[in-house]
Amino acid sequence: MIKSVCGYCGVGCGLEFDKDKLVGDVVYPINEGKVCSKGVSELLSIQTSSRLLRPHIREAISDEYKITSWDNAIKIVAEKIKNSSKEKIGFYLSGQLLTEDYYIANKLVKGFLGTNNVDTNSRTCMSSAVVAHKKAFGIDFVPVRMDDIFKSNLLILTGANTAEAHVVFHNNIKRAKKKGLQVIVIDPRYTDTAKIADLYLPIKAGSDIDFFNLVSKRIIDENLVNEEFVEKYVNNLDLLKNKFKRIPTTKMLKRTGLTKEQFEEFWHIFKNSENIITAWTMGLNQSVQGVDKNLALINTHLLTGKIFKEGNGPFSLTGQPNAMGGREVGGLSTMLAVHLGFDKESIKKVSKFWKTDNIDNKVGLTATQMLAANLDVLVICHTDPIYHLPNRNNVERLIQKIPTVIEINAYDNSETSNFAHIKLPAAPWGEKEGTQTNLDRTITKQEKLTRTSIDCKPDWEIFQLIAQKLGFKEAFNFNSTKEIFEEYQEMTKLTEHMDMHKANYDDLSQNPFIWGKDIVSKKEFFTKNKKANLHFVENKLQSEKTSLKYPFILLTGRTRDQWHSGTKTNLPKTLLRFKELDFCEINPINAKKLGLEDNELIKIISARGEIESKVLITDSIREDTVFVPVSNRNINYLTNDLLDKESFQPDYNHSAIRIEKI
Repeated sequence: MIKSVCGYCGVGCGLEFDKDKLVGDVVYPINEGKVCSKGVSELLSIQTSSRLLRPHIREAISDEYKITSWDNAIKIVAEKIKNSSKEKIGFYLSGQLLTEDYYIANKLVKGFLGTNNVDTNSRTCMSSAVVAHKKAFGIDFVPVRMDDIFKSNLLILTGANTAEAHVVFHNNIKRAKKKGLQVIVIDPRYTDTAKIADLYLPIKAGSDIDFFNLVSKRIIDENLVNEEFVEKYVNNLDLLKNKFKRIPTTKMLKRTGLTKEQFEEFWHIFKNSENIITAWTMGLNQSVQGVDKNLALINTHLLTGKIFKEGNGPFSLTGQPNAMGGREVGGLSTMLAVHLGFDKESIKKVSKFWKTDNIDNKVGLTATQMLAANLDVLVICHTDPIYHLPNRNNVERLIQKIPTVIEINAYDNSETSNFAHIKLPAAPWGEKEGTQTNLDRTITKQEKLTRTSIDCKPDWEIFQLIAQKLGFKEAFNFNSTKEIFEEYQEMTKLTEHMDMHKANYDDLSQNPFIWGKDIVSKKEFFTKNKKANLHFVENKLQSEKTSLKYPFILLTGRTRDQWHSGTKTNLPKTLLRFKELDFCEINPINAKKLGLEDNELIKIISARGEIESKVLITDSIREDTVFVPVSNRNINYLTNDLLDKESFQPDYNHSAIRIEKI
């Protein structure tokens, strides 16, 4: 029996592999034997016929691909990079990568190629939370762990559908409810998550800042500020109080779409709860004001002192298995490595550690900027930007201008593969080993369950081959993921708060390591004066607005059994219990106005493009919104490409659309 961890969402469930099947690991603390339909079927993602098994190459995207050798493919990739200026090179990574993969890519691009144009698809899901954490706490740090829900009195879920996106964690929430936990769900949709709520608030899309500002104002007005905690640990209370004297509370409540009675019911539960966790994910992050939404939420915990205490805190729920690990390593273009930035002292430290003089002090291109940056070479690894970036018609136009697009992937059926010139076959989950950090700072280890398919390689080895061909063999001469992890552990010592050096690589599959425990126990913040920052933010109504031509706001999100585009999960129905892949939820009132019936084919149209879907009439969604899951591969022909000005995260959940019968 081989123990491993799941490679789907950020929960990171323990799994056991026995001959030809996967089961939940009953002694693993996170899931205690429970596993969702995606996790238990993960072996199928190795065996699927859509695997990419050989290197492929072509001159132009209109040509047919031809199989080539690894030596030839790596030689051509290295030549393309050598013949390009560093500003014209971009590496687009993924939260599907393991920490060791991230580390080698980050070291190569930032340390030796001399460009910071290395970013990850976490840009499109978690970057607003990253920026908010840094602004509020001084570092990107999640101060809550999943088992804190068993020590809490109230869990507020906002912009998070745990029943579909974090299934095993959701099951634990239901267990905690039996022990007295109350749950409030704030969402424009009455989701499967909302069905377990003690209170459901059908908030209007885009009004999260208004809601949490109303909460903070009530905390201040009713003298519920934890004065002792704030005096010792928090900046800017007087500033916030002065700003809140003038906020238009009636207008803000109206913008939320909630009644006074609904808000008062929320407030009664909130103020009478000793221990509170507020958890959120893409519903807040994916916004033109995603950072401000995060800060408005975090304010409520800093004001009340409900943070760095068991059963309390703001809890950002990471979507991908190693998005947090990528943030720790430095996988985002807006950081250098191990939570260090591009200041002189940090560059000096990292340069000495990596033994290089090539590090640039300029912030790199983000994933949402790369395609419009006139690159010569773009390396895309384990992600599908043609599918997942907003305003897809524009994305397709831009990528065709890049002379060399290299796709590193385990699968052959991505949308991006249609626009690539070179495809390199990577080993998927189960054919490689390495570490990942789940959504609550738990470092775990994926184990190799079966042989690596012929001509496939783990991602770190692909990056290392490129580095060696470029002449950096001395710095890239690793023989195993353990060697890479141990170098990374040494590097974390450059940062005062990262204590990964205490972990034992060989022991991680049996005993996961939780980093940052001292930060919580010591109540440490990492701003200049070691206090957290309150921020006054306001809803500036910057998202796309509805009109007579486009009367509905489009919401997007995951469904339970599918992983993004379905590359790994859209398998024969005899193998998986499917929820529908494609549908458009619409309120019965609007369906009647438009003359629509269930399962009827429709066209959904925005200012940027159009797609087809089928009607699902439900009173679980507000009249002013519709919902289409991201398992519809064409969804981003509709979405707008407005970005948060600080996080550069797209505004996926605020696109104005109309619906027409086909």
